[in-house]
Amino acid sequence: MKSQKKALLVTTVSGFVPQFEMSNVHILQNMGYEIHYAANYNTPSYGNDNRRLEGTGIIQHQIDFVRSPFKIHNIKVYRQLKQLMIDEHFDLVHCHTPMGSVIARLAAHATKTHPVIYTAHGFHFFKGASYINWFFYYPVEKLLSYFTDQLICINQEDYERAKKHFHAKHVSYIPGVGIDINKEQITIDINRKKQELGLPLDKFILLSSGELIKRKNHETIIRAIRNYIDNYTSVPFHYIICGQGVLEGYLKDLADNLNVSDYISFLGYRNDMMDIFQIADLFIFPSYQEGLPMALLEAMANGLPVICSDIRGSRDLMGKSAENTIDVCDGGILIKHADDVISNSHAIHLILQDKKMLNEMGKKNTIRAEQFSQERVNNAMIDIYNKTLFS
Repeated sequence: MKSQKKALLVTTVSGFVPQFEMSNVHILQNMGYEIHYAANYNTPSYGNDNRRLEGTGIIQHQIDFVRSPFKIHNIKVYRQLKQLMIDEHFDLVHCHTPMGSVIARLAAHATKTHPVIYTAHGFHFFKGASYINWFFYYPVEKLLSYFTDQLICINQEDYERAKKHFHAKHVSYIPGVGIDINKEQITIDINRKKQELGLPLDKFILLSSGELIKRKNHETIIRAIRNYIDNYTSVPFHYIICGQGVLEGYLKDLADNLNVSDYISFLGYRNDMMDIFQIADLFIFPSYQEGLPMALLEAMANGLPVICSDIRGSRDLMGKSAENTIDVCDGGILIKHADDVISNSHAIHLILQDKKMLNEMGKKNTIRAEQFSQERVNNAMIDIYNKTLFS
């Protein structure tokens, strides 16, 4: 006889749960579940640090996930996950990330492990996605929805599509993974922090954060910086980019070639983002694709005005979509087309020339961020777990 109920969390890489899902871990532990975590611990991400799982009570299982759906290695992954479910007799499976969710639902179906919850942190098919994404990912997700007891979406576009076209027993919306609005913020010495980072003390600080990969679209803002300098009476500014990734060398070379290196600092991966938000004056988020972007939400919660691309997820956070090429809204400026260099440049000009507007936008973002609080998300997840487990 089993002494304790068991819940299995599944993600492709091991950094996902400590970064985004510890609140759900705590909810399930409080409900009496022993938490198991299946992931690839040999390719960590989100800070490259598995030590954050130490002391959590989570039982870890190595599964040799790869990100590509086209590798024959996925057969091995399926067999590993299927055997784990046979051995452990889980009472609940909650999966995340594209490949983690695909293989987990197939293995759960084969082993009759239920119920199965899948949180979609942003479908690969969305308005504006490539035909290839729609051709491959949409039918796969529609088929696997038959094997899903509870599908959770974190933005309205995904939720409306899933509710209308997919076949999960239940489809729910939650406002992201939650942000701790009430977390005590330690006020720092801004000038000292700028000196520590080698930043000028007397300039506006423009900030972007995110992996240095194509999807995050840092290139457009580097080009927009050049355009801004060439076409506007430049307010003294400095642009900082926090993140690491495969495009680091390319982006630094681009800044050199455009003669804007003196205006830009690449700060790499940071574990002090809460401090960096305090020294920034404006947050810029030009991403091509997101589910519900935590970086943007954190910036808003820290009182920063934003310039962001008009994409799924960012629309949810800003409360609207762009009606024009540049659309000024309560908390910042939406850019209709993410790769529009001229519009991003003009948006920077509009905000930097009006300090009163900049401050008012930041205050409104602080209020707006409360709609995506950890408390709201936790309450929604408690209801979902209870509905799924006991209905």
